[in-house]
Amino acid sequence: MTPGQTETVAVLAGGVGAARFLRGLLRVRRPTDVTAIVNVGDDFTLHGLNISPDLDTVTYTLASVINPETGWGRAGESWRVLTELGRLGGQDWFQLGDLDLALHLYRTQRRSEGASLSQVTGEIAASFGLELTLLPVSDDQIQTRITPAEPTGAAEIDFQDYFVAQRHGISIRAVRFAGIDTARPAPGVIEALWGSAVVVVAPSNPFVSIGPVVDVPGVREVLAQRRHSVVAVSPIVGGASIKGPAGAMMTELGHEASAVGVARLYAEFAGTLVIDDADRDLAPAVSDAGMSPVVADTIMSSPERAAALARTTLEAVSGS
Repeated sequence: MTPGQTETVAVLAGGVGAARFLRGLLRVRRPTDVTAIVNVGDDFTLHGLNISPDLDTVTYTLASVINPETGWGRAGESWRVLTELGRLGGQDWFQLGDLDLALHLYRTQRRSEGASLSQVTGEIAASFGLELTLLPVSDDQIQTRITPAEPTGAAEIDFQDYFVAQRHGISIRAVRFAGIDTARPAPGVIEALWGSAVVVVAPSNPFVSIGPVVDVPGVREVLAQRRHSVVAVSPIVGGASIKGPAGAMMTELGHEASAVGVARLYAEFAGTLVIDDADRDLAPAVSDAGMSPVVADTIMSSPERAAALARTTLEAVSGS
């Protein structure tokens, strides 16, 4: 441990896999010792509302109000507003329940009053009783843009169009993050990356969840300087992603859809990669790619298994 570091943990996060990992982590670390730095490339505006899907998924999961069947949205949700919107002929392709809408209304209200995204995120987290530090990676606007492999009438489409409207059912040939070159890390992000004993790259999509976090100016540089204490969990198991399009994206963007492919993407800024038991035979190739492999059960099918994975991940670099 270097001077100034404590037993705190910073986690680069995006999506359902990261939320489940964080839920497990909070079983083995005090919430006040954890900072989650969350992707905002998925953020968008719909019906005039500011929507932050990854921040909300993390919040709902850690507050135990997530819809357990979908991994997103609220449990016990009602849909009166969306149903009426559809009847009127409005846009109802993005599933926003009534409770979810209330949160977006609050975020939009506070942003219109001049509050930053990180300020509002802290307020929302506190309202759910969360004690960890929850940060957007940036308060500035970053938009994940997808280039389809086949012509669709538009050179690029918004991430939510690809992911939700088209159910990530089309092939792609490029991903870019509009606005990221001038984006600044949100207050507390760089301090958390330097001050934590361990930095974890959660099992999230390397391109559209981790990419918009690491590519914010300053983040990758900090990670690279302390890569010996940065550990990633592979989101690819047995050549496929557990949830979402990560595996398909890796192939379509010219990378090997495997834990080895993940290692090649992360080796510049992370020194250790946790891979699943199913990929044990790939450990030597992960090592050849520049990362120290750790083999474990990475399937977070229960909070208990998520906690076991979190413990193994921390021990991989800290011995704690």
